[in-house]
Order: sequence, then C-alpha cells, then structure tokens
Amino acid sequence: MESSISRRDFLKMAGILPLSLGLPPFLRMYNPSQPPADGRKNVLVIVFDAFSAYNIPIYGYARETTPNLSRLAERAVVYHNHFAAGNFTTPGTASMLTGTLPWTHRAFQLNGTVNEAYAHKTVFEAFSGYHRIVYSHNPLVNTLFKQFTADLDEYVPQDRLFLTADSLVHNLLGNDEDIADVGWTRTIKKGEDGYSYSLFLSDLYALSIQNKIAKVGSRYPRGIPSIRGDNYFLLEDAIDWLQNQIGRLPQPYLGYFHFMPPHAPTSTSIDFYGTFMHDDYSPPWKPTDILSAKLTRPDLMRQRAAYDEYILYLDREFGRLFDFLDGSGVLENTWVVLTSDHGELFERGVRGHISPLLYQPVVRVPLMIFEPGRASGMQIDAATSAVDLLPTLLHVSGENPADWAEGVVLPPFAPTAPDLQRVVYALHPKENDPDKALTHASAMMVQGKYKLTCYFGYEQLGNDQIRVELYDIQSDPEEMHDLTDEAPDTAAALLAVLKQKLDEVNRPYL
Repeated sequence: MESSISRRDFLKMAGILPLSLGLPPFLRMYNPSQPPADGRKNVLVIVFDAFSAYNIPIYGYARETTPNLSRLAERAVVYHNHFAAGNFTTPGTASMLTGTLPWTHRAFQLNGTVNEAYAHKTVFEAFSGYHRIVYSHNPLVNTLFKQFTADLDEYVPQDRLFLTADSLVHNLLGNDEDIADVGWTRTIKKGEDGYSYSLFLSDLYALSIQNKIAKVGSRYPRGIPSIRGDNYFLLEDAIDWLQNQIGRLPQPYLGYFHFMPPHAPTSTSIDFYGTFMHDDYSPPWKPTDILSAKLTRPDLMRQRAAYDEYILYLDREFGRLFDFLDGSGVLENTWVVLTSDHGELFERGVRGHISPLLYQPVVRVPLMIFEPGRASGMQIDAATSAVDLLPTLLHVSGENPADWAEGVVLPPFAPTAPDLQRVVYALHPKENDPDKALTHASAMMVQGKYKLTCYFGYEQLGNDQIRVELYDIQSDPEEMHDLTDEAPDTAAALLAVLKQKLDEVNRPYL
C-alpha cells in the first residue's frame, strides 16, 4: 500500500519535532558567559517586521502558517489582543522603545526620529546596568538606533548581515544620507524603465551583485530577501549570527533584534514556495475603502498567500533560535519576547500597512513572552499595547520603573488584576507635521469589546473630512458591521474620550 503525506501534515510535524536535534555539535556544547551573582536575568526581544496576529493560527487564522509558534505557545504567555501603537515601522518601533504613544514621542514620518525630549527616555537608558546590543535589517529602525547610540553598548550596523549592501555611500556621506541615497540610486541603480544616469557603472554594479548572490539565488524562487532592491540578506544568517553573539555577551544583557521578514518583498524559501497559492482558503470579502489604493481581490489573495508563505520561513527560523536557546540553557536565565512593530493588510483594496486605515490586521500584532522556568502556557485576553513592553520588562527584571512610560505592567506579572475597561490607542500620523497639532491623522481606541476609529483631515472624506467607525471586535472580529448608526450613544461616548485625549496631546502644539 502506498502512503503519502500532505504539505500541511508535514508542516504540523515540523512544528512538533525538536529542531535542536539537528543542531551542530558546537552549538549543543554551547558555553555562555557566567550569569551575574545578583541573579539578574537577561532580556532578549525579537521583532519580526509587519507580522500580523491576523495571519497566525494561535490567534484564529485558518492557514497553518506557524507550526513552531503553535508548539512554543505551550510554554509562553500569549497575548490575544495586543495592539501596535502605529501602523508602520517608525511610530510603532518608537513606541516600543520609549514606552510612549506616537503623539508623545512624535516620530511621525518615514525615517523620522523621536522628539529630543525622549532621546534618552528609552528601554536602553532604563536598562543602563545591562550590556545593551541592537541590530535591525530595517533602515527606519536604524535611524532610531542612531538617535539612541549614547545609551547603547553595541550598535551593529545593518549591513553587517547583508549579503550585498549599498552602505558605502551611506558610510561616506552619513550626514547627508537622504541626498546621498537619491544620488546613488539615480546614478547606479536602474529604474523600472531599465535606465540610470550612468552608462556603464550601473551594469558593473548589477553584475557584481549577481555574482555575490548566485550561489543562493535558486533557494528563493521569488528572489532573495532584500531591502531597497539590492541589499540582500538571509534570515538564516541572522539567526546563526545571533546564536553566536549570545555566547559572547557579558551578562546581564538586553538584546533588541528587529528582523525584516515577513515585510515585503515576500521572498520565502523554496521549502515553502507555493504552499498556499492553490489552497481553499477564502477570507470574507470586504468592500474597497475610499482611503485605499483600490487593489483587486485576486491581487490581494495572491499577495496574501505569498505573505503567509514568508511567515512559514520566519516561523522555522524562530523555532530554530528558540530550540537553540532552550538546548543551550539560555532560557533558564533569559526573558524572551516575540512581537512586531505593526501588522499588514490584504483587504479593502490595500496591500501593506502605510495607509490611513487602522483595521485589525494592521494594528493587532503577536506578543509572546517566554518567562525563565515557565513550563506551561497562559492566555491573556485583555487589551494590551506596545507601550506596555517597557514597564513590563523593567518590572520583571526588578529594575526601577520608567516614570515617563505611558504603558502598564502586563498581566500576569502586574501586582493587580488588569483593568478590563482600560483604553488602548493607536495612531497613523504620517501626514501630520510632528511639530504641529494633529489635524491630519487616523486615531484608534479600544475599550472593552468596542473599537472606535476616527479618520480626520483627509480630502477623500469630503467637506467634513472626518469619519468615525465603531465595531464590536468580540462578536465581529472581521470588522464587517459598523455600529456607528445602530449604537449612537456608545459611539458618541467613545468619541468624546478620544477627542478629549486628542485635545490633551494637541495642547502643547497649539
């Protein structure tokens, strides 16, 4: 009798098998530095960029995208209603690092930085007694890291883990990086029309890049993972590098590592290529939003499948990292956090995240905390925020609280029960001047089972230039049924809370 195994069954089995069984001998014999005599634990924060909770099975997704996270959730505190503070990297990451919301730290635009008042009010300053090391593939995150270098012990440049990089121009002209990048791109890189300002340099540059990536190209059918087109990297290399770094770091350490997958371009490994392209998954249809780019449903379905296949790739690599940490004993004295800076949309005409829209897939992100010694999982349903990460890590580490932080200590680590009526906020501020009051933005609040979003200042909204939406995200998690007209009292009460908050944060800028 012939037997066969489906790809889905294979992925489930891959999540069950301990990946540490395949670790090389030198990693199994891992010998880290001695832990501190005072018993302080290390802190390791792993961020995967644009990783939506909406696309993860432990949060209710129908596709089997994360067999390893499903396995590891049995040892973690898993937060089921965790919200990013912004819907793209700059505000979302700045909120995690400062413990403050975007309207406080004011990192509004692409490649923006926080208000100077918060340049030394970060997780790095708060953990001043730790060895603080950071790395990110993402140039926007590196802009923030550079602002915080005074409070870092090791800032690892992003090109350290690139196969190829155009970092030369940035290193030579770091004070004029934006202008240098434009000049480099126009002269060296060919545009979509196949032309550049240089007749020969662009071809030589392209040839040198191809020679460097030729050996690994066949492993990535959609192209090797990259940033800005030719800064190529492999997540496997980053995970291998991180494992080696942990062995040499003085303890206690705070490590913050922000990796690019599953952010576009969604260049998954050949091991997962095509897994979901022809399955029977069909998400509910949602009408095209007036504030969207108006992509078609077939386009969005194809791009969602490619994104989900990229998640399989990062899931494998995180599983490999976790099993290394577990097998080497690092988990015995290290807090490990897995989260994201924001999510991703594949609905209502939008593919991506940098749009005014604040629907659940772009603001609801994973948060899993692995506590030293914890052997059983715990599920937390209360609404939580990215700004809670800083106060929580300080609390569990026995450090002094950050008096500037706007978050709270997360359950189950908080000394009191969670406030189920707490208000959690998120903001899309990209179109707003960070030095002025908020007049052109999207603001979201969640309280209990309700989520209210206010869009204001957008020309597409007509003369009033304001739109309010209200959803019961417990009974309607897909946000299909706007309750603004059916529950006017609830909408008015929540909108009053949001307006009061906006008036408060706008006051210093009027």
